[in-house]
Formats: sequence, structure tokens, C-alpha cells
Amino acid sequence: MGELQVDSGSILIIDDDPVVVQGLGRMVSELGAVRFALSGEQGLQMAREAHPDLILLDAEMPGLSGYDVCRIIKADPDLWDIPVIFVTGHDDTDSELKALEAGAVDFIAKPPKPLLVLARVRTHLRLKQMSDELRRNANTDALTGVPNRRQFESLLDREWDRARRAGARLSLLMVDIDHFKLYNDHYGHQQGDDCLRVVAQTLQGLVQRPADTVARVGGEEFVILLPETDAAGAIHVAQRIVSGIAARHIPHEGSPASPVVTVSVGATTVRLGADAGGVAPSFRPPELVLSADQALYAAKHAGRNCSRFLALEEPPDA
Repeated sequence: MGELQVDSGSILIIDDDPVVVQGLGRMVSELGAVRFALSGEQGLQMAREAHPDLILLDAEMPGLSGYDVCRIIKADPDLWDIPVIFVTGHDDTDSELKALEAGAVDFIAKPPKPLLVLARVRTHLRLKQMSDELRRNANTDALTGVPNRRQFESLLDREWDRARRAGARLSLLMVDIDHFKLYNDHYGHQQGDDCLRVVAQTLQGLVQRPADTVARVGGEEFVILLPETDAAGAIHVAQRIVSGIAARHIPHEGSPASPVVTVSVGATTVRLGADAGGVAPSFRPPELVLSADQALYAAKHAGRNCSRFLALEEPPDA
């Protein structure tokens, strides 16, 4: 296992022949950072750790074959979008069809020709970059730059399934800017948009782990998804958000709650995996959202500029 540092990009070469790996590495080194693995198992581990932009994959390897690796990658919700190019000593139609059926985007016969490899890798890297950009635009709130409702719902489903498999806790915060309609009425919609951007940026700065996600799901409403976070952690983050937004001292002369912009936060936590003491399998993500929304209502009822917590279930070791 190793790495060749170059200008940009990310390419993973998986082949059990070190000579082939070194040769392919030299051919594509100008296109990005090249990593390599000498077995299918090692390649899968590296793909999950680094999420490369493209994989060059040998079809025939001891243990886990290239076809098996490709099928596993395409079935993984975290890896399916990585383009795979097979590099194999078989150049017959059946082998090419087998590679394409496994999910590959292209097929290169051995011995690989440098100019052909370079051209095909460059093409699929460019297509991957275009696809990533389209996906980002479709999943990003245009005003604030944070994920939108569509992306949040996708992430929630993914984290819910991951937490269920691990028997882990999952927390969700719902954040609402207090009396935002009055803010728009007093300062105008342009300044209201500026306020939303500042709040979104502040929320992103207040969550500290890469897996924590801030998303905008309504006009002045945000959610924060906190994987592997228990009740105490959710309450701590919620309180930090309430104080952190108030500390920005954004004037809000029309607010009955405070002379500055404030937020109300509803927090909730669930432990998933019935065999680990969590909720039953019949519980689904919308129930977590509903619980956070009920906690948010309680915070508003308490006078706003505060947070409230509601557990979807009682943690067994709480």
C-alpha cells in the first residue's frame, strides 16, 4: 500500500501484480494522487477510507476477484458513484460484458497502452467531476450553501440504517430563528437573506465533527444531524447553538424575545437496534423528525431563545 503525490484528483489502483501497479501509476500520475492496493480486500478498505474519484481494477485476483469488488462497490451507498475501469488480460467480448454487468464504466486490456489509459482515465475523471458538481447543486440550498431538505432526508436515511446496524444512538436538532417574519418586515428581505446566511455559517461553525450535518429545511428552519451522539451530547450542542447565535449580536429590534437574533432549538435522541436495547424495527426516520419538532414547539412555548430535549425512547443506561 502506498501513495504517489501529484497535483490533483484521486485514483485508486487495485491489482495483485506490483509491476502492473507501478506501470499504471506512472501512466496516470499527472492526473491526480495515485494510491494502490495489492488485493481486493485491501482495495475495498482503501476505497471506504479515501473515497477516490476513480478506480482502476484488475479482474482476476486471488481471494476477492475484481468482479466481486466492483459489485460490492456498486451496492454500497457510500461508494456506488465511484467509476470503475477494469484492467485485465482478457480482451474477449464475454469478459468485457462481465465487467460492464458488474458496474464498470470502461474496460482496458493488458498490456495497457499509456496513451489509451491516459485518455480514458482523463475522460472518466472529467465525467465524475461534472456528476459531482450536478449532485452538489441539486443537494445544496442556493441561498445559504448548506445541504437542502432533499440531501438531509437522504443523509438521515443513511445514518438511520448505519445506526441500526451498529446499535448506536442518533440525535437530531431542529433550529428555528425566532420571529423571523418580524425580522423581514422590519429590515427587508435582502437583509433577511443575509441573516439566514450568517445563521447557517454560525451553525456550521458550532458543530465540530465531520459527520455532523447542518441543513436548511424551511424558510428560517434548520436541522442538525448528529450521528453517534447520546442525549447529553445533543443537549450540549443545542445549548451551544442557542448561546452561539445570540453571541453574534445581529440586531433584531422587532423581536419580543430579544433585541438580537436568537433561535429556539428542539433536540431529540434515539437508540437504534432492538437487539442492542434500542427502539423496535418499526420506528422510522420521520418519527425522529417529529420528536425534534415537538421539542422545538416546547422551546417556543417556553419563551424562545432556549432549547428543549425530548427522547424518542428512554436510553437503557441513562
